[in-house]
Amino acid sequence: MLRARAQDAPAGRRPIPTATLRAVTAAPVLSMFFPMWNEEDYVERAIDGACRVCEVMVDEGEIADYELIIVDDASTDRTPAIADGLAAADRHVSVVHHPKNRQLGGAMKTGFETAKGDIVLYSDADLPFDMNEVPRALRLMREYDADIVSAYRFDRTGEGYTRTIYTFVYNVLIRTLFGVKARDINFAFKVCRRRVLDHVELRSEGSFIDAELIIRATRMGFSLLQFGVDYFPRTRGVSTLSSPKVIITMLREMIGLRRELGDLRPVLDPAAGEP
Repeated sequence: MLRARAQDAPAGRRPIPTATLRAVTAAPVLSMFFPMWNEEDYVERAIDGACRVCEVMVDEGEIADYELIIVDDASTDRTPAIADGLAAADRHVSVVHHPKNRQLGGAMKTGFETAKGDIVLYSDADLPFDMNEVPRALRLMREYDADIVSAYRFDRTGEGYTRTIYTFVYNVLIRTLFGVKARDINFAFKVCRRRVLDHVELRSEGSFIDAELIIRATRMGFSLLQFGVDYFPRTRGVSTLSSPKVIITMLREMIGLRRELGDLRPVLDPAAGEP
């Protein structure tokens, strides 16, 4: 179970019980979650795209079953109502509502805590990659026995040169301070095995949580596999990830983790956990 600092107890529709998710088969159960804040333009498209690719994977025996989790981070638009409607119409979909906004880190921790699958994937609501890459990520995880599969963008200049420069500097800082050779570490397409989440304790409440996950997991001995995907920038709404407030929070949490690293200990036998 992912251990995270308790904040506000989220309220929402009860997710599918673990017993209902699991089938009598060797194939894993996939949990996919989407942190959302005022994403009324994207929520239906995100769930529809995820449903389509998951149904194909079930038919092909890649996964036994799946759940799709919407983490509504106290949205003020129609996101909560749309999400509840999707959940009412499909047993695979569930919603968790935060009573107040907890930012990206808080929403992601809720997603990890709610997920019941053997494999957990998360993405942004605007689907910055082709969902048909998900089966590829799962095959790479299986064939190379990776604990985490993390995607990076072949070309991200479509979101603007200023943010591209921010990302380059940020990735250099991560490599310098933590020795993690991860490309595009904040890209929202990461797949984790359950055993990683059973051992990693995430603390970030902001956008640093992507990097924190990789840093903590690799320091504990879990393996990381990276692969490239085409990138599709947001066409509606406004991203807040490059705002000064977000950047300051990321730097503060980065420094805090740097001081804490001496207390991290490798997991002696990561493979002993669940598949």
